[in-house]
Amino acid sequence: MKSVSQSIRVITLVVTCLGFFMVLLDSSVVLVALPTMQADLHAQLSDLQWTVDAYTLSFAALMLTGGSLSDRFGRKRLFLIGLVLFLIGSAFCGFTPDFNWLIVGRVMQGIGAAALSPGSLSLLVSTFSEPRARAQAIGIWTGISGLAVAAGPLVGGLLIQVSNWRAIFFVNLPLGVLALALGLPLLIESRNPNAQRIDYPGQVLVVGGLTCLIMALIQSSSQGWTSPLILGLLIVAAMLLIAFLLVESRVREPMLPLQLFANIRFSIANLSAVFLGFVIIGAMFFLTQYLQSVQGEGALDTGVRLLPITVGMFIFSPMAGRLTHRLGPRPPIILGTVLAAVGLLLLMGLEPTTDYSMLWWRLAILGTGIGFIFAPLTVVVLSNTAAAHSGLGSSILNTSRQVGVTLGTAVLGAFVVQRFGDNIVSQLVQRGVPKSTSASIASKIASAGAQAARSAALKKLQLPLSPAELHQAINQAFVDSLHGAFLIAAICMLVTAVLVGLLIRQQPAPAKSKQAAGVPATPRAEALATPELD
Repeated sequence: MKSVSQSIRVITLVVTCLGFFMVLLDSSVVLVALPTMQADLHAQLSDLQWTVDAYTLSFAALMLTGGSLSDRFGRKRLFLIGLVLFLIGSAFCGFTPDFNWLIVGRVMQGIGAAALSPGSLSLLVSTFSEPRARAQAIGIWTGISGLAVAAGPLVGGLLIQVSNWRAIFFVNLPLGVLALALGLPLLIESRNPNAQRIDYPGQVLVVGGLTCLIMALIQSSSQGWTSPLILGLLIVAAMLLIAFLLVESRVREPMLPLQLFANIRFSIANLSAVFLGFVIIGAMFFLTQYLQSVQGEGALDTGVRLLPITVGMFIFSPMAGRLTHRLGPRPPIILGTVLAAVGLLLLMGLEPTTDYSMLWWRLAILGTGIGFIFAPLTVVVLSNTAAAHSGLGSSILNTSRQVGVTLGTAVLGAFVVQRFGDNIVSQLVQRGVPKSTSASIASKIASAGAQAARSAALKKLQLPLSPAELHQAINQAFVDSLHGAFLIAAICMLVTAVLVGLLIRQQPAPAKSKQAAGVPATPRAEALATPELD
C-alpha cells in the first residue's frame, strides 16, 4: 500500500474516533435520561427496557455480519453507511412524539452502530501501515472509547440539565455531520480480497431468535409467563436459536464458528462477558431510577452520583491490564468479580432515604471490580484463539457482552416488575389497606416501576392513606424489589469467579504479541477486532 500523508492519517483518526465515541456514548448516556423520558412520554417500565434493548439487541446481533460486509464491500463504505444510519436513528429519537417511534430510532442507531464499529478500527489499521504509528493510533482510539463509556452518565445529565432528554440524541447530529464531511472525501477505501461470504441464514435466525426471547422476557411481567403469547414467543425463540446453531455447524463460512467454543477457556471468557454486561446494565439501569424517581435527584446530579462506578471502571481497567501481564488473567478476573459481587451485595442495604455518603463508596467498589475484569477477559480470548481468528475472537467477546446487556435489561426488569407488584401489596397491607384493594392497586401501577407514585391511575383511586404515606409505601416497595435484582447480579459475579478459578489455567499473557498491542493479525481480524478498554 502506498504511503499515506500525515494529514490523511490524522483525519482518519479523528473521524473513526468520533464515530466510535458516539456509538459507545449512546450505550450509557441514555440511562440517566430514562426516568425523565418515562415521565414525559407517560411510559411503562417495559418501554424503558425496550429503549435500551432495541439498541443493544440490534447492535449485538448484527456486529459480526457488519465486519463481514465491511470486508467484502469496503470498510469506508460500510463505516459511512453506518454513520448515516446512526444519525438518522438519532434524529428519529430526538423528534419522537411517542415511545413507538423512539424504539424505531433506537433500532436504526443499533444497525448503524453494527456497521460503523468494525469499520472504525479496520480503517485505522489499513491507514496506519507502520506498526508503531498503528499501535499509537489504536491506543488513542481505545482511550477515546473508554472516555465515552465513563463520561456517558455525566454528559447525559448535563445535556438534560441545560435542555431536555432529547438533547442526548441531538448532540450526535453535529458530531456525525462533522465526521461525514471529513470522512467522505478523505477516508481511504480498503477491502479484503479474501473476504468470507455473508452468512445470511445465520444472521436472520439469530436476529429472530434473540428478538423473540427478549420480547418474551420483557412482556412477561404484563402478560404472565403462562400466557399463550409468552409461551409462543419462547418456543419460537428456542426453535430459531437451535436452527441457528445447526446452520452455523454446517455452513462453510459461518458468522459464528462454533469450533472456537470447543476451547473451554474461550467459552468461559465469553460467558463471563455475558455476565459482565448483565451486571453493568443491571446496576446502572436501576440506580438511575432509584436516584431520580425515589430520591428526587435531577439528571445532572444523578450523573455526578454515578461517577464512582464509571471512574472506577476507567481507572482500574488499565491497571488490570498491567496486572494481567505480570500474573496472568485469572487473579484480576477473580479479584474483579469478587469486588463487584461485594459492591452489589452492599447495595442491597439501600433504603429510600439512604444518604449519598453511604452510597458512593459502595458504587466505587462495584466500579473497581468491573474495571478489573475487562482487560483480562480479552487476554483469555486472544491467548486461546488461533492467530487467524484473533480479531473474530475479540469481536465475539464484545458481542457476548452486548448480549449480556440486552439480557440484563430484560431479565432484571421482568424480575423487578414482578416483585414490585407483590411488594406494593405487602406495604399497603401493613398500612391498613385491605389486601384485595392493595392487589387491585398493584396491578394498575406496578408496570410503571419507580414512577408508580406519579402514575395517573393512582390519582383516580380513593385510599385511606395520605399522599405522603402512599408515596413512602411505593418507594419502599420499589427499593425492596431492587434488592433482589442486585442479589441476582451478585450471584452472576460469584459464579463467574468460581468458573474462572476452576476452568481457566494460570498463564501469563505474551507481552510482545501483536494482539496484546492491539494489532489485528489478519485482514479478517482487521475488520472485526474491537479491543476492550485496557
